[in-house]
Amino acid sequence: MKQLDTRTGRSRLGGRSGPGRLGIGIGWRPEIADAVERLPGLDWVEVVAENLCSGHLPASLARLRERGVTVVPHGVSLGIGGAERPDEKRLADLAARAEALGSPLVTEHIAFVRAGGALTASPRLEAGHLLPVPRTRDALDVLCENVRIAQDCLPVPLALENIAALISWPGEEMTEGQFLAELVERTGVRLLIDVANLHTNHLNRGEDPVKALDELPVEAIAYVHVAGGMERDGVWHDTHAHPVPRPVLDILAELRSRTDPPGVLLERDDDFPPAEELAAELETIRATVTVAGRGRGTVPDAFSGETAGTADADACADTETYADTETDAETAADVHARERLGLAQAALLSALVAGTPAPEGFDARRLGVQIRALAAKRADVVAKVAPELPEILGGGYRAAFLAYAKSRHMHGGYRRDALDFAEQLLIAGRPEDPVARRRLTHWWQDRAAPRPPGRTTRFVRAARAALVRR
Repeated sequence: MKQLDTRTGRSRLGGRSGPGRLGIGIGWRPEIADAVERLPGLDWVEVVAENLCSGHLPASLARLRERGVTVVPHGVSLGIGGAERPDEKRLADLAARAEALGSPLVTEHIAFVRAGGALTASPRLEAGHLLPVPRTRDALDVLCENVRIAQDCLPVPLALENIAALISWPGEEMTEGQFLAELVERTGVRLLIDVANLHTNHLNRGEDPVKALDELPVEAIAYVHVAGGMERDGVWHDTHAHPVPRPVLDILAELRSRTDPPGVLLERDDDFPPAEELAAELETIRATVTVAGRGRGTVPDAFSGETAGTADADACADTETYADTETDAETAADVHARERLGLAQAALLSALVAGTPAPEGFDARRLGVQIRALAAKRADVVAKVAPELPEILGGGYRAAFLAYAKSRHMHGGYRRDALDFAEQLLIAGRPEDPVARRRLTHWWQDRAAPRPPGRTTRFVRAARAALVRR
């Protein structure tokens, strides 16, 4: 008999009612907003939560919502797999975006993105990237408690995504499927299964995607991600910037042969193709799901609205049993587990972004690949959030940023990183071209001042910059 968590009203095995049918969707990005609105047969979209202001939605998303297209916020910075408890402000922001969008659920990643700080009495470090948590009992205990905290703060169900990884933790105690199955059993959280990430982990870590699907509680799947990647440095990179390869579609078909996922979504984050190519990829995904699903009915979903009533009735009948048998020790992550996990994650992240020695048991070559990948991503993202920098520095931007990244780890996010990078260049008397250096100085002053410059100041600086360029 399922047991009910009297604090949250969620069945430990069933969870709250799911989002219902989502259908075939695509990741909404500003660069392809117009193309997304024109895609035929589009059922829903997913949007990066951190790129939204809940009080002012982009016009394209507002139009999609008016048409009845479901919009799901997808978080990337919560770090729910980290050693610390989830940040209250980040959770509040996720909740606000879900409510602003009228979303049936919100999603995040089983990952850590920062480490260090007070918990480990070490410098606070940020990865700017999703990093894998070790599949150990300590990590699972901490993750389960973090999930419960998040669930209590969110107005809609939470689904968590399996991530792609270049590196493996030594001494892991569970497979990915076992880890996810126990997470669902203990928290009732739903799963966002990324079949492209299963493919990536197959190539990079030798993990069998079919075995992972065999071990997963497929009834917990909220929806599925599909994306492309490429091979570089002897490893597969989950770029979201390339067409979906056949092996990823094969894993999608394998998953569909086991269950009928409520939704399937195409992710594309860069090198956006013409709208016709996006439409063709969506049609290929739709056909893959349709063909793989022939001859089988929908697997009963313990998380769906249709079955939730029965599950909850059973659970409610046993409410007192749950309250009596679940002790404080079972509901709170052991502080020592947090400390052990925090030290391990801080040591790994320090090796990746601060140049400290590799922790024992890690593949040094793979760590080197991950270090280069993280630095390259920082350069790419900073160029997007501060496009003036590559414009000012020209062809020398990337080399200059990668040199900076070797000695300075990120703190405070990518916009802060852009300011710190510009400041370091100016301290060193760079760039050598005096015109470029003046432009960089004005750019930095406009953004690093205690308050933004007034209209007159901005006008004078713009006029001065125009005269200098002549």
